[in-house]
Amino acid sequence: MAPIAIFILILAGVAAAGYLAWRAKQKRRQDLAAFALQRGFEFAASDPFGLIGYGFHLFQLGDGRGCENVMWGTWQNLTVKEADYWYYTESSDGKGHRSRTYHHFSVALAEMGCTLPDVTVEREGVGSWVAGHLGFHDIEFESEQFNRMFNVKAQDREFAFKLLDARMINWMQSTGGQFGFEVNGPSLLVWSNRRRPGDLIPLLGCAKLFCDHIPRLVWNEYGTAPARPDDSAATEERSTS
Repeated sequence: MAPIAIFILILAGVAAAGYLAWRAKQKRRQDLAAFALQRGFEFAASDPFGLIGYGFHLFQLGDGRGCENVMWGTWQNLTVKEADYWYYTESSDGKGHRSRTYHHFSVALAEMGCTLPDVTVEREGVGSWVAGHLGFHDIEFESEQFNRMFNVKAQDREFAFKLLDARMINWMQSTGGQFGFEVNGPSLLVWSNRRRPGDLIPLLGCAKLFCDHIPRLVWNEYGTAPARPDDSAATEERSTS
């Protein structure tokens, strides 16, 4: 085959791959917009809130990052925002050729009604991306199952033990380690690997259930919203699967 023919085939292959990627992106956007409409959420293809400006560590990773396909509204009386978040890291092969590796997540943000010190609970085995932040340390809990499932980091270790009491730990274990969590001031971030639109309900459910499991002791000390009904007794939990 002549070199020019090979070159044309290569160009055609690149163009076809680019078109398929574009079509997949458009299809996802349409499906997410339909999901938002069905549940009474607002939707925007771009990020109208500047979400990566929030102080979460996940939003500080990589050499570039962004949020898109943002929806917002109320989920079971909780104000939430959900988005596709991505970041990339750049690398070089030593010959001047640079490449990018992309990482994609589905994220949910919620306003908790309390202002909390920063605590991160990330899934074990996905890379300790918070480890490089000065002042953050691994914290071990009495539950070995929990320690195998999650890494916990916080500057205020005493507060981390207050927030992650036995009830919160038992619930987090029930999620199977599919989600990561971070509290930062009044905001909660829950994230997972990127999900199909039909699989976003467990992500939103985790944001709601995390807030429901914040211990009464923490609410009394850090709460900024009206006090919740007494939740000291075990409550019936909605499934997140």
